[in-house]
Amino acid sequence: MKDLLIIGGGTGGIMTAAQFLKKGGVNVTILEPAEYHYYQPAWTLVGANAYDFEKTKRTMASVMPKGVNWIKEFASSFDCANNSVITSSGKTLKYDYLVVSPGIKIDTSLVKGLTEAIDKGVVCSNYTNPKHTWEVLKNFEGGTALFTQPATPIKCGGAPQKIMYLAEEYFKKSGVRKNTNVVFATPGGVIFGVKPIAKTLIEVINRKDINVRYHHKLVEVDAENQIAWYEITKDPKAGGCVLMEDKDNSSMEIDESINYNNKNIVVSKENGRWGIHFDMLHLAPPQTAPDFIKNSDLANEAGWLDVDHGTLQHKKYDNVFGLGDAAALPTAKTGAAIRKQVPIVVENIARLIAANPLSSKTYNGYSSCPLVTGYGKMVLAEFDYDSNFTPDPKLKQMLVFDSSKEHRRLWWLKKYILPRLYWNKMLKGVEV
Repeated sequence: MKDLLIIGGGTGGIMTAAQFLKKGGVNVTILEPAEYHYYQPAWTLVGANAYDFEKTKRTMASVMPKGVNWIKEFASSFDCANNSVITSSGKTLKYDYLVVSPGIKIDTSLVKGLTEAIDKGVVCSNYTNPKHTWEVLKNFEGGTALFTQPATPIKCGGAPQKIMYLAEEYFKKSGVRKNTNVVFATPGGVIFGVKPIAKTLIEVINRKDINVRYHHKLVEVDAENQIAWYEITKDPKAGGCVLMEDKDNSSMEIDESINYNNKNIVVSKENGRWGIHFDMLHLAPPQTAPDFIKNSDLANEAGWLDVDHGTLQHKKYDNVFGLGDAAALPTAKTGAAIRKQVPIVVENIARLIAANPLSSKTYNGYSSCPLVTGYGKMVLAEFDYDSNFTPDPKLKQMLVFDSSKEHRRLWWLKKYILPRLYWNKMLKGVEV
């Protein structure tokens, strides 16, 4: 009987183990130190007081598939030439096949001042403490509400926008919206990479009167003075315009490819950087692959798990496969992507065990981002490696015929249906 070792007890690891145990004939071991497993897609709603945090949390023991060998340790390093993984306690675990799905590392050290600022005072993040986000929104009394994201890849690239749309609506309910400028600063040059979705989101931004600042790379958070410092990654001189107004250049033209729907907010300039003064700041922190991946020969030059984009097989070691957020796949890092990746990995390993060639079925980069645009409203972005909009035909059963538009039924999907599918189907090894 072959030994399958899985690194990570998140969505990818648990799904892979559950599907293999259904097949039988394989000894399955999961290396995972955590006591709890979280349904993180709901944390956006937790941050806006639309979901109970405790309902996102279950013990790891309760989601471990029956029959799995669970080792409660971290992976420390690899010796893939000898089919081995070394754990944090120094144990050597042998395998015939290895699946690497450790998730992603939040690294606040990549932005100066962020480690000291995050989850304190008016600086918050749904990625680290969504309950604190709600406290910040509740206590906000007006001014500049700044929402931002880093230049690194992140889990669910749409999440920094979702909480912004919900917060803007909450500010209306709490009566502070009329005294508030909502600002979204992003290192990207577009609001979303899938055109039909981007069209809808720009309509939402216009309706909500949100200022978007493109090409803004966050480099420092000064919590004491409440300034987020950015480098501008597009040369404003190329367009013949300045990128934003300041006290000395108040009459100059604004470059809307950098500063869309400009608002009169307090901005500082220092050493070639632009500082946005905020009264509350929500951000997605910088994220990288875990260190034991980056420091191994499994990583590519950028530090991510170097796997084939279609088969998910490692490019150097044939008996190693990778999936999830740590994999070097040019698509959004979401649970929906993992849902499509796991069956590919399971089938390919099963075929190798049977001495057959890899499956002709490959992963096409499918990912999905449920973009909440307000309480009771959502757009569902489904797309592939080429950013083609690929809505699930099953949505028509919910009477949703164009998921690029806002729908209440999609909100129901996000809040009620997807969590049930996750706990009761996906983690049980059922393909959905």
